[in-house]
Amino acid sequence: MSENLRLYELPPDCLRLEITESSIMADPVRARRILEQLHDMGLGLSIDDFGTGYSSLAYLQNLPVSEIKIDRSFVTNLVDNPANQVIVRSTIDLARNLGLLSTAEGVETGSALQWLREAGCDQAQGYHIARPMTAEALTSWLSDYEPDMTAAAAETSPLALAARRGGAV
Repeated sequence: MSENLRLYELPPDCLRLEITESSIMADPVRARRILEQLHDMGLGLSIDDFGTGYSSLAYLQNLPVSEIKIDRSFVTNLVDNPANQVIVRSTIDLARNLGLLSTAEGVETGSALQWLREAGCDQAQGYHIARPMTAEALTSWLSDYEPDMTAAAAETSPLALAARRGGAV
């Protein structure tokens, strides 16, 4: 990994690797050792599909990660599902209290995005924001992008703040 970063002259902090919760728990000792090595290199690390595995919160607090990605299965029907709302809000609070970013996956509606903003989610990704695209299409999309937010949310939303810092929106 470090050779490729040097070869392409990329600073390590511009790369974030995602590891699924279930792969961490398959061999937590080995996963922690590898994650610590990657963290020591300066890479960003995320726990993907959080909430779908059987992770121990004791492991979570000791892993050198900077982000929890809330699985789409909790986000898809978020607005109409009180149980999912409790899970997502709790995960956002957990991330914040551990000093981690929270990212919601599978945001497909404006109402879900608004709910996440109000809940304090840091970042979101999903078809409501953009579909997968080529690098060329991304350049054009970024030049035309206008966040879908109300005037009141624009200044205070963690999602808006993340966008202004260059984070995912």
